[in-house]
Amino acid sequence: MNTTSYNQAEMKLIQSGFITKVYAWMSMALTITALTAIYVASSQDLVRAILGNRIIFFVLIFGELGLVMALSAALNRISAMTATLLFIAYSVLNGLTLSVIFLVYTASSIGTTFIVTAGTFGAMSIYGYTTKRDLTTWGNLLFMALVGFVIASLVNLFWQNPIFYWVCTYAGILIFVGLTAYDTQKIKEMGAAGFETSDGMRKGAIMGALALYLDFINLFLLLLRLFGNRRN
Repeated sequence: MNTTSYNQAEMKLIQSGFITKVYAWMSMALTITALTAIYVASSQDLVRAILGNRIIFFVLIFGELGLVMALSAALNRISAMTATLLFIAYSVLNGLTLSVIFLVYTASSIGTTFIVTAGTFGAMSIYGYTTKRDLTTWGNLLFMALVGFVIASLVNLFWQNPIFYWVCTYAGILIFVGLTAYDTQKIKEMGAAGFETSDGMRKGAIMGALALYLDFINLFLLLLRLFGNRRN
């Protein structure tokens, strides 16, 4: 057997296994978030406790940001098990805050938007995985656009301009559609590079899953602005 061919085949197998792990973790996180949100929305006591108290709600929001920052910054210093627990905790916290959408929008429009999001996300993931084009330039531009989007969204919280709101919505959709392709390509390259240990692979899979999870959730929320039917 040709050693080079064997090594290439082995690396393809490792890369394929890594990609599978990434999407499995992402799917698990989305499931946890959805189930948590549905459970909270179905309990009036929990809804009042979380959404009726602005302090608790903002504690949850900042808790989410803190977990993402901690996971990203300390990835090399923490164990794979700790990274896993932080990722699961983030998924639960996100479900607590996202429970509000079940109170604002109809279940049918949430379901429709989820299907549209899944289709768009899947198409861009396939593109990012199969394209021969280097999307690094995309990544740089999209990151700058994302910073601008966040700042503009924060400004409009106070300005409350409806035209600006929709401009931000459409811009955000384009940004996260592009980021899905870019992040997929980077995850593919990460898998191709290989890992020194199984712990390293697991932590890499968690970070890849987190990136795609954030792309999916943000794309879903922005598309919900377009396709969501509000409850009376």
